[in-house]
Amino acid sequence: MTVVWINGAFGAGKTSTARELIELIPNSTFFDPEVIGAGLTHLLPPKRLAEVGDFQDLPIWRRLVVDTAAAMLAELGGTLVVPMTLLRQEYRDEIFGGLAARRIPVRHILLTPAETILRERIADRKVPPDLPDGEIRIRQWSYDHIEPYRAALASWLTADAHPIDTSALTPRESAARIAEAVSTGAAPVCDIVQTPEPTAETLAAGVLLFDEQDRVLLVDPTYKPGWEFPGGVVEPGEAPARAGIREVEEETGIVLDDVPSLLVVDWERPVPPGFGGLRLLFDGGRLDSAEAGRLLLPGPELRGCRFVTEEEAADLLPPVRYERLRWALRARERGAALYLEAGVPVG
Repeated sequence: MTVVWINGAFGAGKTSTARELIELIPNSTFFDPEVIGAGLTHLLPPKRLAEVGDFQDLPIWRRLVVDTAAAMLAELGGTLVVPMTLLRQEYRDEIFGGLAARRIPVRHILLTPAETILRERIADRKVPPDLPDGEIRIRQWSYDHIEPYRAALASWLTADAHPIDTSALTPRESAARIAEAVSTGAAPVCDIVQTPEPTAETLAAGVLLFDEQDRVLLVDPTYKPGWEFPGGVVEPGEAPARAGIREVEEETGIVLDDVPSLLVVDWERPVPPGFGGLRLLFDGGRLDSAEAGRLLLPGPELRGCRFVTEEEAADLLPPVRYERLRWALRARERGAALYLEAGVPVG
């Protein structure tokens, strides 16, 4: 089972190419995530829909894309061909990481017609006649997203996906290029960590590392949304502190010589689709400037990492995770571990 994700600007010809591609890849199925966005307009309250400018900004949309793709592949097998523009790297990481967690590899294809061609295609795009002012709105939407597309190309998209210049190609010819790239391996499987989704409560160990200014290290994982502490799930039979040491080395390249001391034990309540569980934070100590300089560059596991103050962390971490950090810092100051429930000290 695999996914071929066809990315590109609005008007690049993703959908027409995808429909041709399923004729060229045996046992393949077409899946358009836009139908999920359309369905959400009937399922969510208008107030919630009005809070976002694009259905991709809805966490439920991103979750349903992953769940639907996995369900279709479980039912049908083979290859799922998905034409969908993804210009925000964190959304790409969340969706592709969610698929990877289900052991579903993704081959990321980028259609790259010249901008002049792209604008011509947008201008010539056929719009359903039953949409009030549909032609103007849809075309303007496509034009408005050319600049974000340029920004994504410059920052991450070209390096992440296998590009195919479709300026002079028909959809059938573009599909043939994609089929060849997939079959020969020229379009490799995306390099993203496969972290299986939990099926029950988990025990996770995080490690706080500090620089010489006492700022704490946060990391931005590729396989899930939001900033986090270095660390991860404790494997069966593994000591939590040792799991934290292992994860720190895997993610950052920093090798901790001593077992870190415990700062907080926090019970995270289950919030569907998550199962919650115990979250432990340990004190990994202070890194000198040489050690901090040896942090690995972001790779398959990390999109980025940085040392931040407590105030800066409040803007990066989810509320409960920030509270966990805040109390861990207080425990570090006092030299005594704390027990929390959902980020709140108990006892």
